[in-house]
Amino acid sequence: MQRLIVLLLILVCTNSIGYAQQVIKLYSGRAPGSENWNWEEKYLENSSWQTPVVYNVTEPSITVYPAPAGNNTNTAVIIAPGGGFHALSINSEGIDVAKWLNTKGVTAFVLKYRLVKSLTDEPTIEMGKAISGNGADKYDYATVLPMTMEDGLKAVEYVRAHADEFNIAKNRIGFMGFSAGGNVTMSVAYNAEEKNRPDFIVPVYAYTGRLPGKTTVPSVPMPAFVIAASNDNLGLAPHSVDIYNKWLAAKQPVELHMYETGGHGFGMRKQNLHTDTWIERVADWMGEHGWLWPVNPTGWKANIDYKGWKKNSMEQELLNKNDWANFRRFAKDNEAIGAPKAGEQRVVFMGNSITEGWKNSRPGFFSGRPYINRGISGQTTPQMLLRFKPDVVNLKPKVVVILAGINDIAGNTGPMTIEQTFDNIVSMAEIAKANNIKVVLCSVLPAYDFPWSPGKEPAGKVVALNALLKEYAKKQGLVYVDYFAAMADERKGLSVHLAKDGIHPTEAGYQIMEPLLEKGIAEAMKRK
Repeated sequence: MQRLIVLLLILVCTNSIGYAQQVIKLYSGRAPGSENWNWEEKYLENSSWQTPVVYNVTEPSITVYPAPAGNNTNTAVIIAPGGGFHALSINSEGIDVAKWLNTKGVTAFVLKYRLVKSLTDEPTIEMGKAISGNGADKYDYATVLPMTMEDGLKAVEYVRAHADEFNIAKNRIGFMGFSAGGNVTMSVAYNAEEKNRPDFIVPVYAYTGRLPGKTTVPSVPMPAFVIAASNDNLGLAPHSVDIYNKWLAAKQPVELHMYETGGHGFGMRKQNLHTDTWIERVADWMGEHGWLWPVNPTGWKANIDYKGWKKNSMEQELLNKNDWANFRRFAKDNEAIGAPKAGEQRVVFMGNSITEGWKNSRPGFFSGRPYINRGISGQTTPQMLLRFKPDVVNLKPKVVVILAGINDIAGNTGPMTIEQTFDNIVSMAEIAKANNIKVVLCSVLPAYDFPWSPGKEPAGKVVALNALLKEYAKKQGLVYVDYFAAMADERKGLSVHLAKDGIHPTEAGYQIMEPLLEKGIAEAMKRK
């Protein structure tokens, strides 16, 4: 109980505070055409749509959701939520989409475009009545719809003009819109010029009635990924088919996903239907076009392209199903190594990609020494615990170096608590001790964010786990190597100098780690 209380206190004290997203107004003054609008934008948490909405938008803006620094594809998507021009389904069709795209390395911009004035504080109910024809004449759609188009065009223009600031490519700006936001998407696509033309579009159950301006398919390439459900309860499925047919006739790249069920407004909601994975299909399509890979890839990405990575990922997924702990990875190598020679002070390194990459980044550190690297990229402590006997104990080392836990915090094999990770590492240490193997327990390296799984705020969790490991090592008389103290920056993360992606050490990072570990190994060798 005391250990749990200490852990909770550390987590409370060290978790980083979230910062507000950057909001950028699209016009320097009042938006043209609505200068006299004097009502205020409002937010409704509990709407009849069972999702938060924003309404009475008078000042168009984009909210920036930047791609993680270590996983930036240089691609951007502007997202226009739907809501029948009465409201914006700001979470399900906006923020949640943006955060999901961030996990793929895409910078997202959630667009708030101008809406008709709500006559009550129940804009979603008003929209329902207006669609049914009950009081639709109370709203000035004829004036507002051209404004929504102008807001969309202005958003593309702004993002392209400031592409360098956002670290995105000027020719990788997409536009995605839902329902009424799909109307904005199509009006932008039809009426854009070079400065404000999206490079690809993703209309999702788009409404294409009352389109302002031109309705001619652009002559320049503009790939489209069109999504809807056949049972759209607003009857909008034919609108998506019409977009597809127009793009096809114009010989434009186009893909249509017409789901049998899903209804209207599924967005990022989970309904246990095929539509739950629509955004993953968008990612597949974007990957095929090359938009999910950096323009100038560095590090390991420089040696492979998206398709190669996808192939490897699928093979890894199959391997996980058939050999979750990856026993096969070192089976032949372990057999070939055999027992230690007389006087051999064998050391086995058990870990994940940080351990595996060590040998590739610093081969000289392992050359000519009885060091055996048994790191496997992406692995979590339960996987390592399973293979600890064949990959460590059976090799009969004098010392084992255990560096593990960061992938548990990232959730690579599912959610895990700090206590569960700690217990797995302790189990490995106890197995080692039972087999007369000296243990060098390493701190988890600092981590501010995960490029492959952003938003998990690992910094405080790393501190908490390290506190438990340090305490355990002290009580058990084990060597504890503190990489964290030597490498952490002011954010409790790793600087770009030490880890370009914030997780995997550069050569400079390993150069800090090596003398610390050598001292730890030497100390472990002396202990009885």
